[in-house]
Amino acid sequence: MNIQQVVLKSSFFPIFLTLSSKPNMRKVASLCTMPNIYARITPSVRENASTKTPTTILPTSAYIHLPFCRKRCHYCDFPIVALGSSSSQTDDDPRIRDYVELLCREINATKSEFQTDRPLQTVFFGGGTPSLVPPRLVSVILDVLGSKFGMAKNAEISIEMDPGTFDAKKMEGLMKLDVNRVSLGVQAFQEELLKACGRAHGVDEVYEAIEIIKSCGLQNWSMDLISSLPHQTAEMWEESLRLTIEAQPTHVSVYDLQVEEDTKFGILYKPGEFPLPSDTDSAGFYRMASKALAEGGYSHYEISSYCKSGFECKHNSTYWKNNPFYGFGLGAASYLGSLRFSRPRKLKEYTSYVQNLEKGLVDCHGDNDVDIKDMAMDVVMLSLRTSSGLDLQSFGKAYGGHLVHSLCRAYEPYIKSGHVVCLDEQRRALTVDECNRLVFSKDDSLTKLRHIRLSDPDGFLLSNELISLAFRVVSP
Repeated sequence: MNIQQVVLKSSFFPIFLTLSSKPNMRKVASLCTMPNIYARITPSVRENASTKTPTTILPTSAYIHLPFCRKRCHYCDFPIVALGSSSSQTDDDPRIRDYVELLCREINATKSEFQTDRPLQTVFFGGGTPSLVPPRLVSVILDVLGSKFGMAKNAEISIEMDPGTFDAKKMEGLMKLDVNRVSLGVQAFQEELLKACGRAHGVDEVYEAIEIIKSCGLQNWSMDLISSLPHQTAEMWEESLRLTIEAQPTHVSVYDLQVEEDTKFGILYKPGEFPLPSDTDSAGFYRMASKALAEGGYSHYEISSYCKSGFECKHNSTYWKNNPFYGFGLGAASYLGSLRFSRPRKLKEYTSYVQNLEKGLVDCHGDNDVDIKDMAMDVVMLSLRTSSGLDLQSFGKAYGGHLVHSLCRAYEPYIKSGHVVCLDEQRRALTVDECNRLVFSKDDSLTKLRHIRLSDPDGFLLSNELISLAFRVVSP
């Protein structure tokens, strides 16, 4: 699952990344303007961060939102279209056919200024449950994308799939379209937890889905799990982790349940109160995942993502590196020409949006008038999600060495406690004394300090506090 999905699709989000307490949180509004303001103002589209200005790199990634689900899960508050619990055969569903036609109209109507001679390197079909969309319609979308932007020969093409929504024939059909990566929405290996979440599949269908993927010879596949579910115990979580490792996906995404008020869970439960685990228990689940997956041969390369060597999600790297990206479909987010914006979340409004786009009434041009403090904070916030951490030298060149000094000094207590790790140019972890000498030196010794990152797992668990502190440094 890519980070856009964490924001746009999933109503679960790591407790350490909800950032509910951070000061001066910039609300990023859609700058698309049109009559009646069809574009939804969205405060959540902050996925991208790097030291590069938005115009230095042309987009080579596209996110495609396919919103169809059999039913809405109890934790989900994102834009979907529920087809009905029995809707696994959807080849002739007019709702899907009409939506794909509308989606392709949006792609074709995208302004020519965004076209480049750099073909797409990654495509991610998220939702929703994209595996409900028949391969022939996925093929139509890929053809339109290729015609509009070009498609690299070895592009990473990912699709989210839910157990019980595909068979070997559908899997093989997608692979013939060069779909080469699957994100499987398992979430749990306990029947009672799946039912409690309102999931449309059961444990038997999980095992069937895993077998289908393996029998079709797809090597690059990910499994999604959710922790801190109602009535979930440490023993249940340990079992889910163990069975995941036994299944041997090449990638695992682990998310902590985030209860949203406009969901069934939001009506029934309050965070931290029974039957939801306490914050302490949730942190324990995170530590368990970090330990078990590391022992299983997975690298913890991003705060919620683990992979076997060479199987990082290339599409997600678009967000970590602040590379621009296209987004198409209901509620999808884009980052183009310094502009971050989201499409409407309601189908009627999205239809009007596409119609106005075709008429040239939608202005989605960035003016490069971006607040430098906001850009700096984006860099810190997303860089610290990754095991690579924040590149201090690049950050200093872009935003000033004084900000590097201020940030390092603010993090001094956390460097001492081991929650923040300092690295030199060879990525060697420096001792606390070495860090202090570099940070508090009056000469240019800070150039020897190349990166800072959060420790795994304790630093990641404190990222809420650490990012809040960074906000106060960048924008006092």
